[in-house]
Amino acid sequence: MSAPCDNQTGGPERPSFVTDDELERALRDAFARRVATPRPLAADPAGLAVRRARRVGRRRTLTGLALAGVATALVTTGVAQLGAPAGRDGTPIVVLGDPRGSSPSPLPAESTAAAPAAGPVRPELDLIVGSWLYTNGGERWELTGVSTVERAQRVPDRGGWLLTSAVTAAGRTLWWVPPNGRPPQVLLAGADAIAVAADGRRVAWRDGGEVFAAGAVAGQLLATTRAAAPAGAVPVGFAGDTVLIRQPGRGGFRVWHSPTEDRLGTVNRDVLNVYGVRPDGLVVGQVSAGTPRRPCLALLDPARELAPVRTGCDPELATDGRGDVSADGRWLLVNGARNAALLVDLDALGSGGSGQSAGPALTGVVTWTRAGAALHVDAAGALVRVRPEEVTAGEQPFSSPVDGVAPGDRPVVVADSRP
Repeated sequence: MSAPCDNQTGGPERPSFVTDDELERALRDAFARRVATPRPLAADPAGLAVRRARRVGRRRTLTGLALAGVATALVTTGVAQLGAPAGRDGTPIVVLGDPRGSSPSPLPAESTAAAPAAGPVRPELDLIVGSWLYTNGGERWELTGVSTVERAQRVPDRGGWLLTSAVTAAGRTLWWVPPNGRPPQVLLAGADAIAVAADGRRVAWRDGGEVFAAGAVAGQLLATTRAAAPAGAVPVGFAGDTVLIRQPGRGGFRVWHSPTEDRLGTVNRDVLNVYGVRPDGLVVGQVSAGTPRRPCLALLDPARELAPVRTGCDPELATDGRGDVSADGRWLLVNGARNAALLVDLDALGSGGSGQSAGPALTGVVTWTRAGAALHVDAAGALVRVRPEEVTAGEQPFSSPVDGVAPGDRPVVVADSRP
C-alpha cells in the first residue's frame, strides 16, 4: 500500500491545470461549506468574488489594448518623441502618459490628504499656495512632488494645468497637472528656459545649443520642431505659432516661425522687452527709441521681425520687463521708472497720454481675469487686484493677505487660458 501524498513527498492527487468552471465551482463549494445554517444568504459571496475577478480581467485586457493602440498610433504618425532629443546628455525628457504607472481604479476627484488649516478665500483665478492648488470653483488639489513653481497656466477645455518651476541648479521643470486628481506628471526636466503659450496649447524650451517647440495635448508634447540657437538665446513667449526669442543681455529679440522654419529670424536689437500679444496679433513691447534714445512702448509686428507699428514714449518705464497685456488688448500693467506699477491705455498709445499710477510695483508675474482685472503678488506676498475702471477713476489698488502662506513663501496666480 503506497504512502499517502503530502507536501514533501509524492505527487498531487489531481492535475495542476484547473479550468475556470472548475475553479468557480470549487469556490462556491468552499463558501457553501462555511455556512452554518441552511437559510439562504442575502448575498452571494462566491459570485461576488468571481464577478470581481472577471471585472479585473476585463479592465486589464482593455488597458492593454488601449496602450497598444496608443503605441501603434504614435509609431505610425511619427509626431511624438519619447525620451530626450538628441544632441547632449541630460536633455529635457518628454514624457508620454503617467511615469508613475496607472491604476485600474481612479483616484478620488479631490485629494484626501490633510489640507492646510486655513486656505485662501476663493480667488478670481486659480491660486497655488505652498503645495496646494486652489481653484476658483472651490476645489483644492495637492501638488505631490511639485516645488518652486514660478508660473502656472490653465490648459483650455478643462485640460488641467501646466506649471513651470523657477530656475534651479538642475534647470527648469514643466509639470502637467491632470484635471481628474491624479498626481502631476513631469513633461520636461533640466531645460534651460521654458515658455508656455497664453492659450496653453504650445510649449517652447531651450536645451543645449537648440530651441524646441511642441504642441501640448493631454499631458503630451507632440510634433516637436527644433532650431539651432546662439548661446544665451531663450524663448520667452508666443505670438500665435511664432516663438519670441530673447537674446542674451540687452542683445534684442528675434522670432522663430517654428511650424515652417528651421532657423531663427534676424535680431531686432532695438527691442528691449516684450509684455504680451494683442488679439490683432501685434506684440506689445519695449523699444529703444526717441531723441535722446530711451525706453518707449511700441506695438510690434512679428511678421516683420518685430518692426514697430506704433510707438509712444510718454510713460517713463522700468526696464525689468515685468508686465502683461489684458485679454482684450487694451490695457498694459507694467512697472514704471519710479518703483510703482503703471496702467497704460494701449488704444491711446502715441497720443501723448501717460500711464496712471496703479499701486505697488510688480515683483513677479501678472495675470488678467476674463472680467478685465489684473492680479499680481506684491513684495510682502499679498495679492493685489488692479481694476482699470477704478484706476482711471483715481482709486488706488489695495493688497489682500493670502491665508495659509508659509513665511518666506509666495502664492502663485494661475493664468487663465486665452483663445
